Amino acid sequence: MKLDLYQIDAFAKNSFEGNPAAICPLDDWIDDSLMQKIALENNLSETAFFIEKNNLFEIRWFTPTKEVNLCGHATLASAFVIFEYLNYQKNIITFDSKSGILKVEKKDNLYQLDFPIQKIEKIDISNIIIEAFGKTPKECYISMDYIIVFEDENDILNANPNLELLKKLELDHRGIIITSTSKKYDFICRFFAPNFGVDEDPVTGSAFTQLVPYWQKAMKKNKFKAKQVSKRGGEVFCKLEEKRVKIAGYAKKYLYGQIEV
Repeated sequence: MKLDLYQIDAFAKNSFEGNPAAICPLDDWIDDSLMQKIALENNLSETAFFIEKNNLFEIRWFTPTKEVNLCGHATLASAFVIFEYLNYQKNIITFDSKSGILKVEKKDNLYQLDFPIQKIEKIDISNIIIEAFGKTPKECYISMDYIIVFEDENDILNANPNLELLKKLELDHRGIIITSTSKKYDFICRFFAPNFGVDEDPVTGSAFTQLVPYWQKAMKKNKFKAKQVSKRGGEVFCKLEEKRVKIAGYAKKYLYGQIEV
């Protein structure tokens, strides 16, 4: 069986920036175990599979080791493929996912995700967090991920956490976000998910469904220019609209080909 495969750099204006995602359009769903093997073979933080059905696109996302319920950058990358290479004529794509209905709108060269906000809850700062980062953060919250807030952007830029300790911290949660304010951006962040086979994710769109509600309360504003400051890095333009977060970024095709499985 041959399958089309695109590799797209999401939240990137240029190649080698942002977060690369593998995208596999399907005519019909294939076996879950085969999708997981393809994701492992691709060895990117996410591989997305989608099918078109009843005027919607059903979408699923796989890390190299597990299926996840929500992924921002691979959704943006999937929308980029649909808009640019699959002859889709509308300005809004509707995805049906394990996290409900997700929409992506093309606005000039930007691709804007429309995701539900995630509730966040303040928690005590654990000794594992302090030991893993070698520093006591300002605050800590829990949601789909841990959200760890530091005072200074250098704490984010220079962070080199102990990943084995972070594995103990994650438990039933996906990963760990660290964040702070910034001189150039409203805020910056980084994301670690070693239990999902992703030591550090370059740009994590879904993390902003948790970060935007936090920074909205902290800064008393609804619109943000942010950056995930991984080695590849990626700018994210986001805003809070009632119970939804709009998350926008650019995308760039790196490759197109076929795989045989």
